[in-house]
Amino acid sequence: MKKDIKNIEASVRARLQNEARATNRPFLEILQYYGMERFLYRFSRSKYAEQFILKGALMFTVWQVPERRTTLDIDFSARYDNQIATIEKVIMDVCRVPVIPDGLVFDLETVKGQKIKENVDYEGVRVKFRGFLERSRIAMQIDVGFGDVIFPKPKTIDYPVILDFPKPHLKGYPTESVVSEKFEAMVKLGLLNSRMKDFYDIWLMMRQFDFNGSRLVKALKSTFEHRKISFPKDTPLFAEEIYDEKSDR
Repeated sequence: MKKDIKNIEASVRARLQNEARATNRPFLEILQYYGMERFLYRFSRSKYAEQFILKGALMFTVWQVPERRTTLDIDFSARYDNQIATIEKVIMDVCRVPVIPDGLVFDLETVKGQKIKENVDYEGVRVKFRGFLERSRIAMQIDVGFGDVIFPKPKTIDYPVILDFPKPHLKGYPTESVVSEKFEAMVKLGLLNSRMKDFYDIWLMMRQFDFNGSRLVKALKSTFEHRKISFPKDTPLFAEEIYDEKSDR
């Protein structure tokens, strides 16, 4: 990206529109991913980069998994204070990080955190705020979890960019831990699991990666032990009630 462009916002918007046409994707989707990408770049340049590990659906973008789901939020696992006010400050500090002009402005006055509890055992913090590219608004949502056991150790990843701006360079979740956490949710919730994305994501990953069996088993055991969940004796996804012709499911 040339640094002497006078109207960087208009230039970025035009290039994102070109990208949307070239990839046959909605412009608003491209804009959303651009906003998340540039926020991650700011995060990678901040003092918090080593303590927050990227996870969730955006890791499928890193891995370039075909047919991956779209997402509207950024997920982190953090080794950090889990108070709402603390995480709000982290987000505001990240938004203030000086970067090469990329057309985006994040509105600090809209930063608002809340507790999230997907189940009774694990709490997190969700922070919402707004970003802008000219007059186009980008709804930003950051979900932060705490205390996850991660195996193997997270590696530094280069997050892919839409335009030719610098890539975010930060820590990312290993594939084994992604599978183990999703499988733990499937086992724990069983037939009550409404998160079909877990089933879909594992299916995608098994097609994409050649997993090392011993490493995957160790990741599964680490997750199950940490969350105090026992391995099932029977294969839960093939329980008779799932395939019972009389079953409503």
